[in-house]
Amino acid sequence: MVTALGLDWKANAEGFRVGKTGFRPVKLFDVSRQRVKTAAEVDLPPSLPGTGLTSREERRLDRAARLLLLAALEAWQEGGWSGGANIPLVLGTTSGGMAMGQDYYKQATSAPYDRRFQPTRVTRYQSQSQALTLCKAFGFSGPITIIANACASGANAIGHAWSLLRNGRAQRVLAGGYDALSQLVFAGFDSLQALSPTTCRPFDATRDGLALGEGAAVFTLETLEHAQERGARILGEIVGYGAVNDAHHLTQPQPEGNAAFESMTLACRSAGIAPEEIDYINAHGTATLLNDSAEAAAINRWAGGRAPQLGVSSTKASIGHLLGAAGAVEVGVCLMALQNQWLPPTATTQASDPLCSFRLVTKPEQRDFDYALTNSFGFGGANASVVLKKWGKG
Repeated sequence: MVTALGLDWKANAEGFRVGKTGFRPVKLFDVSRQRVKTAAEVDLPPSLPGTGLTSREERRLDRAARLLLLAALEAWQEGGWSGGANIPLVLGTTSGGMAMGQDYYKQATSAPYDRRFQPTRVTRYQSQSQALTLCKAFGFSGPITIIANACASGANAIGHAWSLLRNGRAQRVLAGGYDALSQLVFAGFDSLQALSPTTCRPFDATRDGLALGEGAAVFTLETLEHAQERGARILGEIVGYGAVNDAHHLTQPQPEGNAAFESMTLACRSAGIAPEEIDYINAHGTATLLNDSAEAAAINRWAGGRAPQLGVSSTKASIGHLLGAAGAVEVGVCLMALQNQWLPPTATTQASDPLCSFRLVTKPEQRDFDYALTNSFGFGGANASVVLKKWGKG
């Protein structure tokens, strides 16, 4: 895992556990003309040792590819995987190599007869470029699936990979999500006035917008039989997945959260568990007025009378909204929490919105629990939920 909190699983786990935040003034591009001037940037290392890329290939990598490869390298090494044929790769992203496309456009409009670097930018702009680079870096091949379904992309990628394993179409799948900050995306969200000019405060009564971040999370997913056969160290289980679309509005969620309710219900149904068996929800929780109110309504309805006992938090308070990477990172946060039996706090929220019938976790907390659910909702009405189970339980 790679986020503004750190460049590996351990650093991120400790950051999420205590509610650390990773926001700072933007340095990647000029924000002097924007309303908002902060984001959760990642401090990338100067090189990526351990991949099969040449130094020339590494120099040509765009920022999104570096984030993805850094996360994938940790997953590959920790998983003890080796290369080979027919290893499916499933990735979620919203921007892909957007920064490359942005640079192409800038040069094409300011110096149309200057073709230097332009062919490379055209190639690297396309999201399959990062996926193909990843395959080459670790010496494997197989079908590539890239899901660009707004901010549900990362969760959709994990869910699709899980379906491949569950349906017997693969024994192992490399899956995750990634997105890098770019000026075009940042300016777009700012122009929508969706970004907070103060502090990102999910589910706060005075919330005023989201914050953007960047990062990646990659997982080595296997069937239980395959993992046990090779003696793999198992972090946890994915046991359920639900995805629906509310077809309501291009950017606004359906006010009552009907599709969010349905995605959580479907995820629990596929896991074969009842909602009351879930003790923690990692909410989508972007800190926009409409998103949080719709998700709160969905969670209240889904949890019913047990809502006051349900722990809910949004880790976007720590790392911002990672767009296509968000769902994958938040699956990772749930695994961290289940492994070590703690709940990550929504550290910036001070006064919970009265709409929240559930218990919003705002301070570090130890808790014994067996199941967690994570929500990811995106523009256009995309809704996805993933259920995770503590390894060794039942």
